Amino acid sequence: MRKKVIEFRNVSFRYGDEQPWVLRNCTFEIYEKEWIAIIGHNGSGKSTIAKLLNGLLSPQEGEIIIDGQQVNQDTIWNIRKDVGMVFQNPDNQFVGTTVQDDVAFGMENRGFVREEMIKRIDETLSAVGMQDYLLTEPHRLSGGQKQRVAIASVLAISPQVLILDEATAMLDPKGRKEIMQTVSDVQEKNDLTLITITHDLHEVVQAERVIVMNNGEIWDEALPREIFSKKEALRKIGLDVPFVAILADELKEVGIKITQEPLNQEELLEDLWTLHSRT
Repeated sequence: MRKKVIEFRNVSFRYGDEQPWVLRNCTFEIYEKEWIAIIGHNGSGKSTIAKLLNGLLSPQEGEIIIDGQQVNQDTIWNIRKDVGMVFQNPDNQFVGTTVQDDVAFGMENRGFVREEMIKRIDETLSAVGMQDYLLTEPHRLSGGQKQRVAIASVLAISPQVLILDEATAMLDPKGRKEIMQTVSDVQEKNDLTLITITHDLHEVVQAERVIVMNNGEIWDEALPREIFSKKEALRKIGLDVPFVAILADELKEVGIKITQEPLNQEELLEDLWTLHSRT
């Protein structure tokens, strides 16, 4: 049985006493080495969850427990050593004049010795395919390259939990695919607990579990395949259903028996090929 890393216990939050609740009575658990996707339309509360996890915000009601510690003013700095976050706009995270300076920054603040810093800069940049850009100025990088460096900067401090808050939102489809593959590789290699926060259902297929937010509440929590099967309900709460899921439904309507809800084109093609082979 896997260890609990994160617990939300009846958490509610709002930006000021007179403001509406952004989160209402949210309860969920996330386990060690698990990949969780948190999805929802803009304003659903998903990015607020990310900021609560990293201690950037504090809930008015409920408790947040990370690795056995309740998140509060006394524990926040210890927790931030274990929880790294990559934001939507990597420019907001850059502090160094070169790529290697930026990756070194977090380690310098934590008192890493120089030899260890050099080793980790090389390892983390290699892990995200940016080892050839050590002396490049961050503003000269493409959007996807910037996000890779932002991920490397967080990995360098060896977090237990990595949060990507809409980290691909500013990228084109090719850049999004590349970053998600990088994230998948990094998570597997480093045994991270990974939380990806997005409004794009295409990005949840690799996750083990999906939490769907709607109007500040948990609307559903299930496996990606189960979430994809609820197409009409997802549309009603403002989420776009992936094309492969729509196509599978169209095929069913004309009498083609799709055996399972496909998560991607490869699964659908394999299903169709198997069906063709039997006929």
